[in-house]
Amino acid sequence: MRGKRDINIRRKNMIIHYTFLLSITILLFLLFRWAFRELPAEKWQILGVIPLARQPDGFRQGINLTFYGFFTATAFLFATMLVYILMGSLAIPAGITTIILLLDLSASVPSANILARIIEKKAHTKTVGGASFVGIVLAPLVVLLVDGIASLWTDINIPMVSTMAVFITAYAFGEGIGRLSCISFGCCYGKPMHEMPKILQRINWLRPLVFQGETKKIVYADHLEGVEVFPIQAITAVLYCCAGVIGIHLFLSGYDQLSFLLTLSITQIWRFISEFLRADFRGSLKISIYQIMALLTVPYGFLITTLSTSGQAAPPADLSNGFAILWNPLLLILLQSVWIIIFWFSGRSHTTGSILKLHVNHHKI
Repeated sequence: MRGKRDINIRRKNMIIHYTFLLSITILLFLLFRWAFRELPAEKWQILGVIPLARQPDGFRQGINLTFYGFFTATAFLFATMLVYILMGSLAIPAGITTIILLLDLSASVPSANILARIIEKKAHTKTVGGASFVGIVLAPLVVLLVDGIASLWTDINIPMVSTMAVFITAYAFGEGIGRLSCISFGCCYGKPMHEMPKILQRINWLRPLVFQGETKKIVYADHLEGVEVFPIQAITAVLYCCAGVIGIHLFLSGYDQLSFLLTLSITQIWRFISEFLRADFRGSLKISIYQIMALLTVPYGFLITTLSTSGQAAPPADLSNGFAILWNPLLLILLQSVWIIIFWFSGRSHTTGSILKLHVNHHKI
């Protein structure tokens, strides 16, 4: 009877496993199919405007809220939920996962602005590459710290490699979905198609992006409105999310180390390669600081797995436990707060402005 029960449990876990992956794949396919077609248009840059103080002429200055912030916050929320689900599948409590996230993000999120100011000499620019580098480098140290503290009061052990597999997989989805922000804002854009190698121009399924709108970065920075450009953001979105799906599959199948190293290598090597295909300014050097950062994280990841091989093995992942973690009112409030904070942090446009005129519609009174 026990053997039959174990078989039924494994069968149930397998059904949940593949249903989860299939649901993510279908959702992203529909999202990307719409986004790659619609987001380059002018109307998908500004989501809304907050009016400020009234000027003597009756007009008001406004703060533009962007779809860049909307997609960034949504991508961040998706990645964060995925962390809770996968860490929960390892029987790691939500409280410990929250502490790890807060410690890591408290350094990596501000670094998006700080590193951009240092490297690009721009006060109102953010660098996802720099932030991800800081997050990847600090994550193992944070895990060791939290694990050491947790072991003093509990019997919980946080498996290093499994945790890193969870975080790099979530990162792949977060940055993959986050590329929609770049398409909306018109940043991180590819070179014009006529400047690309012939072999890339002849790939039929490689549909170029065409941006419209004078407030798009690709237009005011490089005057490429209406020009077919290499769809670097779309390729990155698809590649990173495919890497994420593979990473989850390997993780749930018990191949934590392979999940971590493969996902890390795909995302960071592509980050290095992709910058050669971009047209936006990345510094005066042939190889940018961000590319060097990306390459350094790959051997760093292999070093982490080598040093962690003697650690305690992770328990088998159980997605049922992971989903149960989310059904917590406090956690749901936290996730909503995370979305709002990230949207406010990244969605307020500093490079665009607006002037509003408020009036009364007397014919509707």
